[in-house]
Amino acid sequence: MAKPTTTHIFLSHGLESGPKSTKIQALKTLAETFYNVRVYAIDHRSSKDPAVRLTQMQDAIAASGAAPETIILAGSSMGGWVCAQTSAQTQVLGCFLLAPALALPNYPQSNPRVQARYVQIIHGWDDDVVPALPVVELARQQALPMLMLPDGHRLGNSIDRVTDEFQIFLSRAGIQKMSAGQE
Repeated sequence: MAKPTTTHIFLSHGLESGPKSTKIQALKTLAETFYNVRVYAIDHRSSKDPAVRLTQMQDAIAASGAAPETIILAGSSMGGWVCAQTSAQTQVLGCFLLAPALALPNYPQSNPRVQARYVQIIHGWDDDVVPALPVVELARQQALPMLMLPDGHRLGNSIDRVTDEFQIFLSRAGIQKMSAGQE
């Protein structure tokens, strides 16, 4: 019998955040309840440069040995940009973007073409860091699923909803939740 395929989930935090942030830890904790998953919370705190963070993500993926069709990228704010840009370079299984820093003028490529079999964007209507409308327009142009919530940039009032959506997203991507007793 063939060994089940491992899904590799790479988490990318925002500009002023870190791998131990509330959202990243919530996504990590949830992802670890799924069967045959390896989760990597990338630490980008050494640089605020989007291009450097993109290289850090690419290096983490290369070090993991993960095949693109087994990769799910999930990121918040600048981490969302990193994930979107990574998927623009290599098609992956999934891309889950929270308040992604897309359509911003100071980023090297502000409108990456998201290439993933499964995509979900979640953004707050009251985001004062990354304006909602350019992200909505980018999602419209690429026909990407998008959920708008009555929240700000950090989506701090929506963590439960975000993790619920991530669980649905992972299930839709064909990853099975562990049942009691599975390790």
